[in-house]
Amino acid sequence: MLLLGIDIGTSFIKLSVVNPETAECIASASYPETEREIISKRAGWAEQSPEQWWEDVKSAILSMHGQKKYNPKDIVAIGIAYQMHGLVLVDKNKNLLRNSIIWCDSRAVSVGAKAFEIIGKEKCLQQLLNSPGNFTASKLAWVKMNEPEVFEKISHILLPGDYIAMKLTREISTTIPALSEGIFWDFRNKTISNELVSYFGIDSSLFPAIKNVFSVHGLLSREIAHKLSLKEGIPVSYKCGDQPNNALSLNVLRPGEVAATAGTSGVIYSVTSELVYDTLSRINSFAHVNYTISHPSIGALLCINGAGHSYAKARSEWAPGLSYSHLNELAATVKPGADYLQVLPFGNGAERMFENKTTSFSLVNFNKTRHGAAHIFRAVQEGVAFAFRYGLDIMTENKMKPSVVRAGKSNMFLSKVFTACFVEASGIPLQLYKTDGSTGAALGAGIGAGIFKDELEAFGNLKTVETVTPSGNNQYWELYENWKKTLLNQLNK
Repeated sequence: MLLLGIDIGTSFIKLSVVNPETAECIASASYPETEREIISKRAGWAEQSPEQWWEDVKSAILSMHGQKKYNPKDIVAIGIAYQMHGLVLVDKNKNLLRNSIIWCDSRAVSVGAKAFEIIGKEKCLQQLLNSPGNFTASKLAWVKMNEPEVFEKISHILLPGDYIAMKLTREISTTIPALSEGIFWDFRNKTISNELVSYFGIDSSLFPAIKNVFSVHGLLSREIAHKLSLKEGIPVSYKCGDQPNNALSLNVLRPGEVAATAGTSGVIYSVTSELVYDTLSRINSFAHVNYTISHPSIGALLCINGAGHSYAKARSEWAPGLSYSHLNELAATVKPGADYLQVLPFGNGAERMFENKTTSFSLVNFNKTRHGAAHIFRAVQEGVAFAFRYGLDIMTENKMKPSVVRAGKSNMFLSKVFTACFVEASGIPLQLYKTDGSTGAALGAGIGAGIFKDELEAFGNLKTVETVTPSGNNQYWELYENWKKTLLNQLNK
């Protein structure tokens, strides 16, 4: 008996096959080999093809089967994690109507800002826990205003994970966490927001049936089972956005626990039982993976759009032929501060923690005669770590100071330079785990299929692989303050 987890990231599809008896990953795969393209027809726009996601998922599954580490017929349930906030639209025949407008697309910022003003800031924050901002609802409203011929054909509004589940099972569903990440959910009245859908002119019939995150969202169709060498009729029994799913994979389920990721974007994710919101909407609050109507569990999320995307940008510009591990080694040859070189690791759309301002990826104090590739990669890693510190300060302003941060030992946390800078600049201990989103999705599928009785049984044996504690090196605090001055100067121009 095995579980399959699918993580639909912005750059890659990641898969894991997990043994539920040991909670260990016995096989994994990533696809494609090079990072998936983000389609940007205009400045600030960001789209991807859901059909390409689906083709990548199929290719990844067949590639992982080819490792011969398991019998595909032993897989009994499938879980899906996915990049949050992406808008996917299908017609009555379940055909795509356009590319997905993904999370880092900025075109709907003004749409959300106007809705925030007209509906009422206090009402939005109290009921939605957010400004409509640049989230899925505002992106849908943009389609209605600018592509009416597309809008009139919509049968269902989906998120990326809903689409992949539909392709696997031919069934369509949503969840409260999914609705909340789209800013469609009214937390006070515990229903889809009447005010929001009325304001945007959205018919509630466009929303799929609401199911629990941990439940059967459909059964694998005969056709797809045959193509993927899987058993017909196994359930897709878990579906969740990547950040609450990442928190689940790190056993971050209770108030006060914090998860961090440093993939394409950087995220700080804190769990609370209170309906918290930031008056400036720099922090966004969503229904957590274990949210129920009777027992609300809220994930307070702060996103840094740059992060790994900036590191990938630096690699493509200055060392396209080198692996990330080699870049990390290069960065480690340079002393903290990178000889006065600073990097502002942004330029991947509007940054919510800057109140939806758009700023650029910047090299500051760059000198061609003394700064080489090693300095650049050190400065990028420090810049991303300082962006996390900036975000943690916002968390503190909102009375959510963490005592420990948990993260998977993956992506930028594989770098000793980044990890040390993150810990020293924040002053917070870091626990690293050997897990990732696809493993979390697989175990989530086990919960939804009834193999585990609850989340604690599924993740209770999770063990740290490394704990990094602050040394009290004030050098990093000084470097952070200098970096912050540079950032504020750019934002205030």
